[in-house]
Amino acid sequence: MARNRGKAQRRPEPTRAQTRDGYVNPRTRTGMGQDNGFSAGKYVFQFLTRNRVQLEAAYRGSWIIGNAVDCVAEDMTRAGIEITGGMEPHDISRLYSGMSRLGIWQAITDTIKWSRLYGGGLAIMMIKGQDPSTPLRPETVRKGDFLGLYSIDRWIVNPDYSNRIDDFGPELGQPRFYRVIPDADAFGGKVVHHSRVIRLDGIRLPMYQRQYENGWGMSIAERIIDVLAAFDSATLGAAQLVYKAHLRVMKIKNYKQVMGGLNEQAKRGVTAQLDNIRAYQSNEGMSVIDSEDDFQALTYSFAGLNDVLLQFAQQIAGAIQVPMTRLLGQSPAGFSTGESDLRQYDTGISQKRENNLRRPMHRLLALLCYSELGVSPPDDLDFRFGSLWEPSDKEKSEIMTARTTAVVGAFDAGLVDKPTALSELRAGSDIDGMWNSITEQSITDAENEPPDPGEIGAPPEPQQTLAPPDESNLQNDPPERAGRDD
Repeated sequence: MARNRGKAQRRPEPTRAQTRDGYVNPRTRTGMGQDNGFSAGKYVFQFLTRNRVQLEAAYRGSWIIGNAVDCVAEDMTRAGIEITGGMEPHDISRLYSGMSRLGIWQAITDTIKWSRLYGGGLAIMMIKGQDPSTPLRPETVRKGDFLGLYSIDRWIVNPDYSNRIDDFGPELGQPRFYRVIPDADAFGGKVVHHSRVIRLDGIRLPMYQRQYENGWGMSIAERIIDVLAAFDSATLGAAQLVYKAHLRVMKIKNYKQVMGGLNEQAKRGVTAQLDNIRAYQSNEGMSVIDSEDDFQALTYSFAGLNDVLLQFAQQIAGAIQVPMTRLLGQSPAGFSTGESDLRQYDTGISQKRENNLRRPMHRLLALLCYSELGVSPPDDLDFRFGSLWEPSDKEKSEIMTARTTAVVGAFDAGLVDKPTALSELRAGSDIDGMWNSITEQSITDAENEPPDPGEIGAPPEPQQTLAPPDESNLQNDPPERAGRDD
């Protein structure tokens, strides 16, 4: 004991045991990690995004893949934007007209489609007279030089990852240049600077997976391909089952010997018998067979098949975050009116627009100001995405009534003048469709009208004061009047 007192005692090695999270029951082989069929399942890479030909075949041959790609892209752009900020209404109208004339929204829609289908897409800004390999300076764009966007998918360009963006910002790590393949319809063999493109990725991936996809994202088809295959298999199986829904079987004595023999007359006799049964077997007919023959009718049931197809369709809709009323074009069923589903879907679309289109639209608006108006964009130029929700006629009427009552009440209380009231009434015409007949001339005429005395800001009426007496008149009065005054 004395000899061991000064020495540090060695602690025993901790025992190691394998642990697993979750509920397991080794006796019943229940749970993950046990010797059961459930534990044998695992996830594997499919890398469908790399198979361009298969994606194109799915897009052209599967209407579900087509809707999954097109619905979100079209809904992200169909409402457009509402420009706000310090711009005159006629200048805003010219910007809207320029976007429509140049097909801006169609090009952005195509870019979103190709990013969802292939995992990435680009929209190249077409500016007359400028080298696409140089950085874009919006202030150098002259009036009429911006000619729209050219939409391509990830397979048409080769990103140059040897020269990445190292400046801190949203584009950090992305390539500075993109080289278009030589056989492209436009920009063939050209090098395009990153400031002249709008880049949209599909489903964003972590770093290592991005490297596998040459820096791009993932196609939406890769996540749903297994469920889609099950859905299409069940659909085609149901179509094939229609042909076998009612089978009639007839047992004929010595049928094999007759049909396999050389007696052609016997064969014709059996065929004629079957044709006779087929011709007279109806609601009003009768089947007559030999007493030694046997006739049976087998009927298949389609019960439960609709539920199976519906479950597959719901999994597809959940995977791509599109409600079934939008993806499949079906009417709401059960207690659902479909309104809550569409509102939730619209919320998701709004989030996608903010994340993917907010910065590109600011760049496009700056170009449009230089190209369409010939002026630099104002500092307070901003926009908001248009609402996807279209109110019903009843809701429009209620909105119009409440809006009109509020404006008229503010005018009657003297809080606003008449031109402001007219402007406010016309401002909401794009929502409820009322008061859109108020023109700029009507507002200008109201501004030129003399102010109402009861209106706020109107100058007070001049007060009438008695003029002082004229001394010259007093001196010229006749004597009798002067004396009478005295």
